[in-house]
Amino acid sequence: MRVLAMNAGSSSLKAALLDARDGRRLASVHEREVADHAAAAERALAALGSQAGAALAGLEAVGHRIVHGGAGLLQPVCVDDAVEARIAACVPLAPLHNPAGLAVLRAARSRFPGVPQVAVFDTAFHAAMPEAARRYALPEELVARLGLRRYGFHGINHAQVMRRVSETLGIGIGALRLVSCHLGAGGSVAAIDGGRSVDTSMGWTPLEGLVMGTRAGDLDPGVVLQLARDALASTPADPLASLEALLNRRSGLLALAGTADMAAVERGARAGEPRAGLALEVYVQRLRRYLGAMCASLGGADAIAFSGGIGEHASLVRARACSGLGWMRAQLDAEANESAAVSHAAPVARISTPSSAVRLLVVAADEERAIAEEVDALLSGRSGAEAAS
Repeated sequence: MRVLAMNAGSSSLKAALLDARDGRRLASVHEREVADHAAAAERALAALGSQAGAALAGLEAVGHRIVHGGAGLLQPVCVDDAVEARIAACVPLAPLHNPAGLAVLRAARSRFPGVPQVAVFDTAFHAAMPEAARRYALPEELVARLGLRRYGFHGINHAQVMRRVSETLGIGIGALRLVSCHLGAGGSVAAIDGGRSVDTSMGWTPLEGLVMGTRAGDLDPGVVLQLARDALASTPADPLASLEALLNRRSGLLALAGTADMAAVERGARAGEPRAGLALEVYVQRLRRYLGAMCASLGGADAIAFSGGIGEHASLVRARACSGLGWMRAQLDAEANESAAVSHAAPVARISTPSSAVRLLVVAADEERAIAEEVDALLSGRSGAEAAS
């Protein structure tokens, strides 16, 4: 099946035309620093047409990464007006991502009116987490009325990382205990046991967990209350919008180092810049905390995998994160870590020593292929696992 996969990030857009059955990329586009996703979608479609016009003309389906579908949209679904409206209703839960995904979805529905459009959700892989891992300790009435639960995110990539690690290590998915670290502008860590997400660092929204590019990650709720009081005093016209902007757009690495770009932070830290050095230390401290937590949730791990823009390229982050894992006999190969390079053609690199009890890996993020496989599975009536095999 020929599928166009549209992967809208908060400030980026990746689009790829793929053969969903064998994963071949027929054409692809990556737009960075995107301010207008609708315009970026039009540019991407024009570029894909130039690269592979005949192939695009034979398009059979379009798949979209949608970050949050709420409690009612947890599995891939064909999009109609009602589904689009439900995705729009979840914008407050993912204000950096759902508007971008909606803009791209609407552009594609307009461009390809007779072609099935499928929404694939970042939350789907975590939907079957144990209740103890997804439940907040809040009154039942509030939980039921507001739909409060830990959803987890980056599930599209965590699932494909799981498959790549299983293939590389020769451990069946049903027997694999994996800690998957998706580290990019946003970041999350997931504990995967036997093909199932059993714990993860993100919660009801993509704000919880790791330090991220412009998001602080975990905060004491008392800090949030104090920030709310400050916003009420300083911006009384719309304090919630002010607080939301602070938490989503003005925190994280940006607040610590003056830049949300980990590559710049890493360069600064290597050069001895104090702010960059502190930002890196805070980032790694939080990452180590969650690595330990996810290993505890699994009762041990066969492998730890790093993926996403930071996970794939920031060797210093990987080195410092793994330096705290000696207690579980995870041994980093420093030379392999520095030289590690992955691509869609060669998606996995090993960075652990031969004697390491826990295998350490770098895995190329390929959400576009994962989206195409999910679309093929839905439209052909197969399971996602069958489509990916």
